Amino acid sequence: MNVSNSASLAAAVSQNKDLYNQSLMSLSSGTAFNSPSDNPVAQALASSYTSSNDRIQAASINVQNAVSYSQSAGSYLSGIGEMLTRMGQLATLAQDPTKTPADVGDYQVEFAKLQDDLRTMIGGSTAAIGGTSGVANPSATFDGAALFGSNSPKVIATGDGTGQNLVLPELNLQQGSTAAVIGQDSSGNYMLSVSDPTAVSTLTAAVTQVGGAQATNVAAEQRLQTAASALQVESENLTAAISAISDTDVAAQSAQLAKFNILQQAGTAMLAQANANSAVVYKLLKQN
Repeated sequence: MNVSNSASLAAAVSQNKDLYNQSLMSLSSGTAFNSPSDNPVAQALASSYTSSNDRIQAASINVQNAVSYSQSAGSYLSGIGEMLTRMGQLATLAQDPTKTPADVGDYQVEFAKLQDDLRTMIGGSTAAIGGTSGVANPSATFDGAALFGSNSPKVIATGDGTGQNLVLPELNLQQGSTAAVIGQDSSGNYMLSVSDPTAVSTLTAAVTQVGGAQATNVAAEQRLQTAASALQVESENLTAAISAISDTDVAAQSAQLAKFNILQQAGTAMLAQANANSAVVYKLLKQN
């Protein structure tokens, strides 16, 4: 074997060794890419998918928070509806001519207590609900934000692209029939009493307003739940795509590892034999 062939064989052995080491590293790390030079196009695609998936995960958190917001609002609205219904019962009972003034007085005590609770829950400024002072920090809040006041639309990002948004509707009970139930005059006295001739109609209108708010809130929550499901599926698909690109194909790499190991051993043996033969020839030539 001449020097040129021996050098080519040595280069082939070295190359097989490098490929063997790459396969071994890929199997050890579980990652298809071990250096920036390994399939840069696939790495760029995996990086793009990962970035998109990260944005989707953030959007999922937004949507879950919005679902919690809507669920909290729904729970409060159910309570408000029950309180208004009870107040309507009291107002109807107060119109019974067989009731004594003492009975009506008892109804008024409970009626006013429910008004206090509603006012504290819903809140509002003096311009909205009257009285000597407003309720700046109502009890019906989510993460410090009032649920039933006038506020800017809450835009929720529901995807990783521009325009993928949902808007949480305003549920303003600080105006309309519900506000009339808890409205006070300039001295802080409630303008609606249990014996007021308009009490039943006002309370009926307030129940209708709250029912409309519940329907609006449920519709928003359903859209959010749909968005949450869609985001979960999209994230799972992206995760699978990233895995398919970046993760080691164990079966293929194991076969490659065995192949390069055999080639490396065979090449090393051939190179050793070639070097041995060259040494014998050189020794014979030197003796002659």
